[in-house]
Amino acid sequence: MKRQFTANYKKDGKWYSGWIEEIPGVNTQGATISEVKENLKDALLLILETNRSLYKPHGRQKITRENLTVTV
Repeated sequence: MKRQFTANYKKDGKWYSGWIEEIPGVNTQGATISEVKENLKDALLLILETNRSLYKPHGRQKITRENLTVTV
């Protein structure tokens, strides 16, 4: 499944920082924009994987999942 997120980049001295607008906590830095982009992809995948594992149903718990679309 493909999803799109908004990546933001900022140069601060010799470093670049980057973050994903839609998900707090997905941020990183690097010496180049290319490095920051790769780091952001890795960080985003780790956060999504962690969130999925944290919120898996345990025992007899039932969780209803659905796609949610919003227009901004």
